[in-house]
Amino acid sequence: MIAALCLATDLGTGLPFEHGLQSTLIASRLASCLGVDEETARQTYYACLLFYSGCTADAEVAAEIFDPQAMARYFNPVIFGSRAEIFGGILRAIAPPGDAPAVRAARIARRLPRAIRAYPPHLTALCEVAQMLTHRLGLGSSVSDLFVVLTERWDGKGEPGRLRGAEIPLALRIVHVARDAALHHALGGTEEALRVVRERSGGAFDPEIASAFERHTAELMTFDPLGSAWEETLASEPGRLTSLHEAGVDRALSAMGDFADLASPFFVGHSAGVAELVADAAIVSGFDAAEVVATRRAALVHEVGRVSVPVRVWQRPGPLTADEWERVRLHPYYTQRVLANSPFLSKLAAVATCEHERIDGSGYHRNARGPALGRAARLLAAADAYHALTEPRPQRAAFSGSEAAKIAAAEVRAGRLDGGAVAAVVQAASGKRPRIERAAGLTEREAQVIGLLARGLQTKQIARTLGISVKTADHHVQSAYGKIGVSTRAAAALFAMEHGLATWGELPIAGDAKPL
Repeated sequence: MIAALCLATDLGTGLPFEHGLQSTLIASRLASCLGVDEETARQTYYACLLFYSGCTADAEVAAEIFDPQAMARYFNPVIFGSRAEIFGGILRAIAPPGDAPAVRAARIARRLPRAIRAYPPHLTALCEVAQMLTHRLGLGSSVSDLFVVLTERWDGKGEPGRLRGAEIPLALRIVHVARDAALHHALGGTEEALRVVRERSGGAFDPEIASAFERHTAELMTFDPLGSAWEETLASEPGRLTSLHEAGVDRALSAMGDFADLASPFFVGHSAGVAELVADAAIVSGFDAAEVVATRRAALVHEVGRVSVPVRVWQRPGPLTADEWERVRLHPYYTQRVLANSPFLSKLAAVATCEHERIDGSGYHRNARGPALGRAARLLAAADAYHALTEPRPQRAAFSGSEAAKIAAAEVRAGRLDGGAVAAVVQAASGKRPRIERAAGLTEREAQVIGLLARGLQTKQIARTLGISVKTADHHVQSAYGKIGVSTRAAAALFAMEHGLATWGELPIAGDAKPL
């Protein structure tokens, strides 16, 4: 499951597919060359796989500032470079070379100040989210705590700049070299990777690790150019194999779904909400216990491929272009690609990738028709459609439950959704009761505030929505942050999804509220 999530982070960052797997092979081999102990090797392995697990944090903010394709092309290659290189990468990601000079100048003037303000808190959010997800994946604090200092550098010029040199955990120092080397190998081959590591030795990179990379470059960078790195990466796990069982599996699948939903405030809580709804509908439909579990688990990961679509597309309030619509149509395909390698996850994929299929063949991405869609797939399609209608979207407000039921019934009459599946979903939804437990000792008001933060509201908008002063709203925000141990909206949103505080319907996004 962790390797599958690694594939999803490749899609979410615009990096080559299996970049994370190849990076992990390099990191594991480099750790072996350095003769590290088993625990350090384990930390290196998992930290490298999950290096970009926080990439959906504040993704909607980045989409407003940066060109999505330019980020991967111009910024990712310099994240371990000098400050001048990083600044240059930011400028190119804001205004890609090739555009008219006047257009570039206008974009830079408009967006650069916000980019500079957003950069440090974005890194903090990335680290907090990665730490929380890693913990939910069952890896423990020895791995999750590495993400607290993910963005530090050997020369002490990282963020927040509290650590330098050997103060940075050895596993993380190895991962930094491996991740950057893998990227530059993809861009320019082995010689380019070696050049970059040499150049950044003593800057972002530990000189001893950079030197080991130089001595062992040939064996570190050996890959099958035509094959997948999946099997070799899984086989390279150091020490005793880590496994999950029952509740641990559910927590990990839930973490994968929340990772995808974090990309936009409009999606917060979607995967968990659909999973809960489809499980209740499966019981109504007479599924046996094993079928209920399998259907719920498929629903938890049914939107993982959504991170392959630029966030700017999901945030668009108007009609999509033909290219954008094609990207949207393909996101279930990418869910399939993320889940396909694992025998366990591939069984879930058979249902998970059918959420947008329709029994008349008008759905996507396969255009599958009725006979090809089993009852679990039909139930997920109905639950996903109903739940999405009760959530706001950039182009519309959320529908009430009764309105969503009428629209779903119209889809049945049109021959697109299964009548029995829709009836079970509507019955299950009508019997749902809001969760009343409040984790981490949050007061009722603090729980409301966290839910609104998860939906993208700023403090002033929260105050207006709840009818309280801005000062009071900020007090609730800071108190809630302290109780749940986070300092960013993205991490609060992840907490809200995990603990059922992001349910749509009671306190939707305010009409004049713009997502952060």
